[in-house]
Amino acid sequence: MMTIAACILLVVAGFTFYFLINKKKNLSPEYSSEVIDRPDELAREHSELLRNVSFYTSLNKDEQKIFEREIDEFLSKVNIVGVDTEVEELDKILIASSAVIPLFAFPEWFYPNLMVVELYKEAFNRDFETNGLNRRIMGMVGGGVMNGRMALSQKSLRMGFSNETDKRNTAIHEFVHLIDKADGAADGVPEILFDKHQVLPWLEYIREKIIEINAGDSDIDRYGGTSEVEFFAVAAEYFFERPQLFEKKHPQLFARMVKVFRREPVIHPRPSISLPGRNDLCYCGSGKKFKYCHGK
Repeated sequence: MMTIAACILLVVAGFTFYFLINKKKNLSPEYSSEVIDRPDELAREHSELLRNVSFYTSLNKDEQKIFEREIDEFLSKVNIVGVDTEVEELDKILIASSAVIPLFAFPEWFYPNLMVVELYKEAFNRDFETNGLNRRIMGMVGGGVMNGRMALSQKSLRMGFSNETDKRNTAIHEFVHLIDKADGAADGVPEILFDKHQVLPWLEYIREKIIEINAGDSDIDRYGGTSEVEFFAVAAEYFFERPQLFEKKHPQLFARMVKVFRREPVIHPRPSISLPGRNDLCYCGSGKKFKYCHGK
């Protein structure tokens, strides 16, 4: 007959086994079976990144896996909603990529000041209307009603990644604003990117660059000449979109931006990938024929 002590030992052993099994299941959620057991979805995501995100194509295979994990993490924490348009998988990947790119060298940091991204089909006005006059806004973040929110134009989002000859990327611009304001002050000097001894020299330098912009002596977009805040966001767009041209035109500024973002972006042309036939199912997984989806 089993003694009381033996019964207690069996119960303790049972609870210990149960705890260890469940603890093992809960380790490292970012590497869970939810991610591993979706090879088709991961393959589509990889293809979309190769097709659309030049920054991603410049990474080695290990870095690409990190990039993909950070995209998944972003999409698990931030809600993306369409206001007057349908949010496609491509839009989610481009928005998440815009968030990951400027912080790729800072894996320990996330966007604590963002809960939702609202996607509008076209540019909008300050009342978030997409019809009528004064629809010039392509992206917006800020305080007040915009606290925890970002508004983006779907058209501008896609244009920022599809046009490789300009220096603009609206989504990256807005995410850089969020990085800037995360320390409580939107001033063109995000504390998470700058050491304290860098602040004053940086401000003095960008004020000189702003004078050049306003005098017409710079190819940096004129909007960057409106304030230190906008200069930093506009320069970051240029830095990530056209790094070779940026380095050629602004070698000193380029070197400073490399120190700020802890990475020198090297953009390779996106590889050509064989596309589906017009009557084949689209690669994005929508279930539509390619000609009615991304083949339009």
